[in-house]
Amino acid sequence: MQCNFTTGSISRSLILFSLPLICGNLLQQCYNIVDTWIVGRYLGKIPLAAVGSAFALMVLIGSLLIGLCMGAGVVFSQLYGERHAERMKQAICNAFALIAFVSLLLLILSYAALPLITTLMQIPAAALDAFTTYLKIIFLGIPFLFLYNFFAAVLRGVGNSLAPLLFLLLSTLTNIGLDFLLVLVLHQGVGGAAAATVIAQGLSAIGLALYTCFCLPELRPDRSHMRLDLALLGRIFSVSMLTSIQQSIMNFGILMVQSLVNSFGIAAMAAFAAGVKIDAFAYAPAQDFANGFSTFAAQNVGARKPDRIRQGLRTATLLSLGFCLIVSVLVFFFARPLLTLFIHPSESETLQIGVQYLRMEGIFYGGIGILFLLYATYRGLEQAGMSIVLTIISLGLRVLISYSFAPTFGIWVIWLSIPIGWLIADAVGIFGLRRLFQTKLTPLAKSAQEMPDPSE
Repeated sequence: MQCNFTTGSISRSLILFSLPLICGNLLQQCYNIVDTWIVGRYLGKIPLAAVGSAFALMVLIGSLLIGLCMGAGVVFSQLYGERHAERMKQAICNAFALIAFVSLLLLILSYAALPLITTLMQIPAAALDAFTTYLKIIFLGIPFLFLYNFFAAVLRGVGNSLAPLLFLLLSTLTNIGLDFLLVLVLHQGVGGAAAATVIAQGLSAIGLALYTCFCLPELRPDRSHMRLDLALLGRIFSVSMLTSIQQSIMNFGILMVQSLVNSFGIAAMAAFAAGVKIDAFAYAPAQDFANGFSTFAAQNVGARKPDRIRQGLRTATLLSLGFCLIVSVLVFFFARPLLTLFIHPSESETLQIGVQYLRMEGIFYGGIGILFLLYATYRGLEQAGMSIVLTIISLGLRVLISYSFAPTFGIWVIWLSIPIGWLIADAVGIFGLRRLFQTKLTPLAKSAQEMPDPSE
């Protein structure tokens, strides 16, 4: 099923396209939550702290590949909107070669840098063995991470968000089953949790790649498309690298915050690990809805329909804010019960820290919802450099405030710095978007009537 965003009801097409994205991300969060629940409730707070810190690192590494795939997906969407089918197939080949090389490089560097990583992240001695054991296994999933996200970007570029969801569902069910088997039955510890994740990633990645290549011939390149096109590769590289940098800066800032949290001890590490899982689950729908809007914007750029982009952005903003308001209320009032999914009720200090984190940050989910939408809009308009600026503002303020004041005033400063960064970045992004609409979209409208129809 493919979705053409250039015609029809905006709200209906955005919701229908985004629902599989939202479900897919929630499924991913589910098997992350299962890992955390099993490790936290059955292995203890030290393994939970180790897995939480390792997860923050893997988010950073994964963001490099996911950013590259998302950026390439913008080019696929624009070519689809322009109805350049042959050009899109050539773009798929060039992008695949580029991102496959980067994934191999990341795999090698991750293992080589592991001793340095443990030092920089200030991992306590008590959690060091579990931390390194988990990462040595989880790094094996890097090629699968690339493969799944690349073919998901191809399919989403043409408006198909359902197929990636179905393969992710298979992966999630497999991961949950293997978690129980390897950790609770076979007693493989954090290594078992990591192995379950890698095996599940492999199933979804290989399955989605085979489905795209053999079941969708309209997307399958042939030999004529497998040639280097420097102009096209440069376009892909520009958008993809900027998106990857933006994603990496965002997660590097989070990793720096994780390192500072680690300095407050095992209880703070465990509370933050559980809180981040709840966070990711809570605002994942807003993030995926925004990612869906990126495809909407890119297709309409290709079709030269700037007025539709403006109208779509207004609709998307209202929908995102409405959702975030509901989630903020739920997280504020149910913070403690949510945390007890991962933390044993007897761990009172850990629970107290976690509740403080969720309540101070959770009431501002609307801020991150708008920021996700700004990232997506700039990316869809091939202005990913502005997304980097917003990320630097958001994460830079978070890191600056945390490192400047938390050692003196306490860990609550870290929690407060997060929404401060979101809201200031929102203000800058909205101002920049108004100027961009005047300079980029107005000339785009004037050129719409001159655009040739590639189908003729």
